[in-house]
Amino acid sequence: MLEQIEGSQAVAKAVALCRPEVVCAYPITPQTHIVEGVGELVKSGKLQNCEFINVESEFAALSVAIGSSAAGARTYTATASQGLLFMAEAVYNASGLGLPIVMTIGNRAIGAPINIWNDHSDSMAMRDAGWIQLHAETNQEAVDLHIQAFRLAEELSCPVMVCMDGFILTHAYERVDLPTQEQVDAFLPRYEPVQVLDPADPYSIGAMVGPEAFTEVRYLANDKHFQALSLIPEIGGIFQDVFGRESGGLLHTYKTEGAETIVVALGSVNGTIKDVVDAMRDDGHAIGSVSVCSFRPFPLEQLREALNGTKRVVVVEKTLAPGLGGVLASNVRMSLRGSPQPVHTVIAGLGGRPITQKSLRETFEAAFEDRLPDLQFLDLNHAAVEHEILRARQTRHSGPTAEHILKRIAGGGEK
Repeated sequence: MLEQIEGSQAVAKAVALCRPEVVCAYPITPQTHIVEGVGELVKSGKLQNCEFINVESEFAALSVAIGSSAAGARTYTATASQGLLFMAEAVYNASGLGLPIVMTIGNRAIGAPINIWNDHSDSMAMRDAGWIQLHAETNQEAVDLHIQAFRLAEELSCPVMVCMDGFILTHAYERVDLPTQEQVDAFLPRYEPVQVLDPADPYSIGAMVGPEAFTEVRYLANDKHFQALSLIPEIGGIFQDVFGRESGGLLHTYKTEGAETIVVALGSVNGTIKDVVDAMRDDGHAIGSVSVCSFRPFPLEQLREALNGTKRVVVVEKTLAPGLGGVLASNVRMSLRGSPQPVHTVIAGLGGRPITQKSLRETFEAAFEDRLPDLQFLDLNHAAVEHEILRARQTRHSGPTAEHILKRIAGGGEK
């Protein structure tokens, strides 16, 4: 059913349709509306047979989720930014124990300095924690990915993060096709856990494992991700059969045939990139784009095939690996190992900075003219940066960088 709805509320309704039995909730912007929405559905009785548990912290939220999942309950939670880092130990525990928890990440920058707006710093910090990571381009895809995530998590007995851009998606109102309960029930089987703590058949989970077995345990966790490379598109195909629309999968290509330049990105920025691709195609530029949906596991071979024949690749990403550059770009380079195409990293949108069509077009045109450096920061205020570097060199007690940058920009000194 088509409905004009906020992204967070759409996700809350989609999660409820998956019939979770335990929802662990702690508020943190920008995911709060999601757990509030699920809580309202539980309170009203629209979501039955579900225990909604308010906890005292993000660490507690995932810790309770681990306990409920280990007890055999379909379990859901959500977090963002510092909340994800606060539960870092439990993030690793959930995957190490092979528990099929589904968790929404309302992607948001990590401080310091304090910033509540969108980038991908939070989920990227946990990229190697053993969770499958799926990134939504639109609110429709966010709804669809949550429904697929429960099936994926439970078939593999592996936790899944569904990442949606904070505010850009979570707080945006747009038309979403919300499925019926009958459709979701037809797609998502009744939960039958692989492991259940049962007093009648007691055993331990999470016990000490020494060097003699730890490598094998980690190998098998890695093998689940390799299985997911086949299972994710398979589940996407079943989803299309039931719901009548294509959604999910490993990646999506857009006008890549014959493209000399292909842009690769995660999440909502792909919508803006597609608009730029359309405009540049109209002007005769051979350009296309690839939206990566599954960041973990990373579809190395599928991306290599999608990029085959292009002259250059531009990776637009909303995170920074200090001292290296791009996280997504590093994975793209791995997919192209042995291939001649240069891979350019464009760091954009950090802390919620707008990513405009104008700036993207200028960047892509520079790539066509072989003027784009290996690493570029989109719309970087070079004057403010250079002034701060000089000021810091001139005095030992240079003070806090962030405050000085803000003061200079606010005073018009950036010019």
